[in-house]
Amino acid sequence: MQKTFHLVISSVGETYFDGQAVSATLPGSDGELTVLPNHEPFVTALKNGTITVRLPAGETKTFKTENGILEFSGNRAVVLL
Repeated sequence: MQKTFHLVISSVGETYFDGQAVSATLPGSDGELTVLPNHEPFVTALKNGTITVRLPAGETKTFKTENGILEFSGNRAVVLL
């Protein structure tokens, strides 16, 4: 069974994604970063770019971002745009 983590991508009043992910690649303020299941807890700012989410079924989803915050803790990632 593939390891996953819970990912939420949302902004005020709208949720773009809420489900399990295998990985997520995001445009961090200091460069591109990828989070995987059981990543160490952290918080970072995001810059303009694309968020790429790899799903358990093998497909990918992409989301545009202009700015945001990523918080990873307890095998759960929350992206606030």
